Amino acid sequence: MATNDNKKPEIKIELTPEIAAGHYANLAVVAHSPNEFFIDFINVAPNMPQARVQSRIIMTPENMKNLVLALRDNLQKYEQTFGQIKPKTPSNKSGNDIPNPFQA
Repeated sequence: MATNDNKKPEIKIELTPEIAAGHYANLAVVAHSPNEFFIDFINVAPNMPQARVQSRIIMTPENMKNLVLALRDNLQKYEQTFGQIKPKTPSNKSGNDIPNPFQA
């Protein structure tokens, strides 16, 4: 009897209720060392002098690249379904000087 050795093993992923609730972030800071990428997700509130990191994710460079590709793919699928995401620009500004909080 032949077996199919090309099948990838399934990974069971557990999502606890605490993790499933998630954390809101409106700012991401990305840094790296030779061996890891660090992504800090932060919630910044208006008129507050301090913001707390909600979650820190540490990844290998290979896994970071896979994440970037997966994000790009999902963003493209989202825009194909729901339309292009356009940055919001205040009515009194040109939009060219507005920083993107998710760019490092």
